[in-house]
Amino acid sequence: MKNSIKIVAGLFLSSLAIMSCTDLELEKDVPNCIKQKIKKIQKEDVHNPPASVWEWKVESHTYYYITSNCCDQYNYLFDENCNVICAPDGGFSGTGDGNCPDFTAEIEKTLIWEDNRK
Repeated sequence: MKNSIKIVAGLFLSSLAIMSCTDLELEKDVPNCIKQKIKKIQKEDVHNPPASVWEWKVESHTYYYITSNCCDQYNYLFDENCNVICAPDGGFSGTGDGNCPDFTAEIEKTLIWEDNRK
């Protein structure tokens, strides 16, 4: 009986490990560091409002905008190497950190991922 329980527990833990290693299925190809940020969010409690990741294309540059958990926190914009560029919005004032480039061209925004957990 004890061996049966150990086998079932082992199979359960193995299946959890396999599921946590699976690749994200995203509509677009994104840098690995952005995928890792999404996987980190998936391990946290559901954000309020739910987290989302957007691709921003401006002229020849690609950025990734990631929403934060709840109010008064910055929503950060990252480059393709996951370096923080700025916080376009969020924070106590809701207007970001004031360090974003002055985007003169139109920003093409595409939803990459949204947390659909309840």
